[in-house]
Amino acid sequence: MKEYKYIITDPEGIHARPAGELVKLLKSYQSGITIGKDGKYVDAKRILGVMSLAVKQGQEITMTASGEDEEAAIAAIEAFLHETM
Repeated sequence: MKEYKYIITDPEGIHARPAGELVKLLKSYQSGITIGKDGKYVDAKRILGVMSLAVKQGQEITMTASGEDEEAAIAAIEAFLHETM
């Protein structure tokens, strides 16, 4: 299992557009991927789960990937978050 922590810098937090883009990106990976905030974790490949976390600017999220392509998934997550959030 690989893990990546990131503090959201986007003033709007994780809203619908970037959440949708993230879900679309992650669906291309075989690994199980979760996103968590404040001890609550959800399936990062499901838009409603991601939106239910209501992540705001300045909050830390934890992304985890577990499976055969976990390294590539975490690398893609890291790149996406730095470019988008």
